[in-house]
Amino acid sequence: MIEADKLSKQFRDSHRGTIRAVNAVSFRCQPGRVYGLLGANGAGKTTTLRTLATILKPSEGTARVAGYDILRDPEKVRANIGFLSTATALYGRLSAKEMVEYFGHLFGMDGETLRRRVETLFARLEVDFPDRRCDSLSTGMKQKVSIARTLVHDPPVMIFDEPTSGLDVMSARTIVGFIRECREQGKTVLFSTHVMSEAEKLCDTIGIIHGGCLKTEGTLAELRARSGLQDLEDIFVRTVAS
Repeated sequence: MIEADKLSKQFRDSHRGTIRAVNAVSFRCQPGRVYGLLGANGAGKTTTLRTLATILKPSEGTARVAGYDILRDPEKVRANIGFLSTATALYGRLSAKEMVEYFGHLFGMDGETLRRRVETLFARLEVDFPDRRCDSLSTGMKQKVSIARTLVHDPPVMIFDEPTSGLDVMSARTIVGFIRECREQGKTVLFSTHVMSEAEKLCDTIGIIHGGCLKTEGTLAELRARSGLQDLEDIFVRTVAS
């Protein structure tokens, strides 16, 4: 489970002063559910996810991820999450297989367990280029390898930050299908996007974030009933404009 409690993050800028990127955000994401954080670029999505993943330390508030407090037990949080950012950040000289195996070793995996896990992930994600060096891969290929690296230790909590950004249709469909499978396996999935169709397809609960604030949340049916609108894009525009 993910439980964010009045999570806030501020940055200091020499020209603009204090910037409140995330402002008292609270929400819950349950196992076997996908919580979609929907917002435009700069809305606070990535900062929220990075704070939950313990990459950033909150200025105020806190959160519990997989039962662990992000401030008191950051190492245990990191051991129980898979965090996929928009930057693949792969080591160019390693092959796809070597890249994923390397991260498996970092999580204490080895031998037959790691071999089977890599084979399973590569088959599901259609990584049919295990021996190609990462610096020779296309954007979609790199994203698939990055997802396999993120999931190699089979974490109970998954955090995806715009995982289909910049991908072709077929690669995006593969990744969307994989996120659905994570939900079916009972994983807790937090998913950020600015693509309305992805939110409609994937999310059990949608939270709309704007200016660092969580403006509203609910199922798609609840958001439609509350706003009187049917189209998610119209609901989004009205919410952020209010």
